[in-house]
Amino acid sequence: MRASQTIAIRCFLASLIGLWGVLCFGTGVGRAADEVRQPVAVQFSLDRPLDAGAAPFVLASTRGLFSAEGLAVATNVATGSDDAIARVARGASDFALVDLNELIRFRDKADAAPVKAVFVLFNKSPYAIVARKSRGLHALSDLAGKTVGVAEGDLSIRLWPALARQNGIKIKGVTLNKISAAVREPILSAGQVDAVAGFSYLSAVNLRDRGVPADDLAVLRYADYGCEAYGFAVIVNPAFAVAKPEAVKGFLRAVIAGTQLAIREPERAVDDVVSQMDGGLRDLELERLRTVISDNILTGEVQRNGIGGIDPARLNRSIDQIGEDFKFHNRPTPSDIFDDSFLPPLNGRLIN
Repeated sequence: MRASQTIAIRCFLASLIGLWGVLCFGTGVGRAADEVRQPVAVQFSLDRPLDAGAAPFVLASTRGLFSAEGLAVATNVATGSDDAIARVARGASDFALVDLNELIRFRDKADAAPVKAVFVLFNKSPYAIVARKSRGLHALSDLAGKTVGVAEGDLSIRLWPALARQNGIKIKGVTLNKISAAVREPILSAGQVDAVAGFSYLSAVNLRDRGVPADDLAVLRYADYGCEAYGFAVIVNPAFAVAKPEAVKGFLRAVIAGTQLAIREPERAVDDVVSQMDGGLRDLELERLRTVISDNILTGEVQRNGIGGIDPARLNRSIDQIGEDFKFHNRPTPSDIFDDSFLPPLNGRLIN
């Protein structure tokens, strides 16, 4: 009898121990699941104050596309592409939207961090000379003998030597006047210069908003005159990319989805953008977004090959064009600049 009782007690204790083990294991799984569900915190830099050109990123945030990828994205604003690249290089930001041509110059430095672009948003650069037709400017060749206002730090003018050579224009025959970025559009509107260098989706749209008739504006896009340059691209911190590759892939999927939304519904997209701006004008930003989509994002190359990638041969030629105004000490190669390993397959990058 005592033996039976002893056996029964032992069985009961064994059952309790087993149940305790199951409960502990279940709690561990629950905690692990909670940890998995915790979003990855991401710092993202824009290289300039927000405008409709950044609509894909705004939509990825406001429409829950980032959060659906398990990301908690906080956006900060840098003072230019060089500053945004520096933030990513030192790890202060995980991602940034920057001018790809500035990244090429950055990578030439001997001590440059191996920062790479992982997604190209602007398949064509927005570089342009914006001129007044009423001052005799209709084509790039008409710049001979004219004066062009160039803002300090302007990136577009750095590719002017290559563009001039390609189009048979004598560089010394065009006067470049240094100006403040704040007066770029006002001085052209007032007729103090014949043209200004800048971005087509910024200067040209701003000038129309200032009352310059659209039919008096000549927007001489570098891309229409042989410039091979890509435009804005997403770069990533190298350490972040190694440690969290799935987060990088998720970030890009969200941006692609945001781009799709901006293209399909530009008016709704602009509402989201303006709601995030300080004093943004809806009509102005809507025109800006439509300009960006038609001129820089939805190009023939993108319609054929999908968004986000690059043609290595074209990128290589664009590096050569930069070299006409920039003395490379350690000329980067396309593989130094762009990494396509985080992009989704082609069927996930086609623009419908």
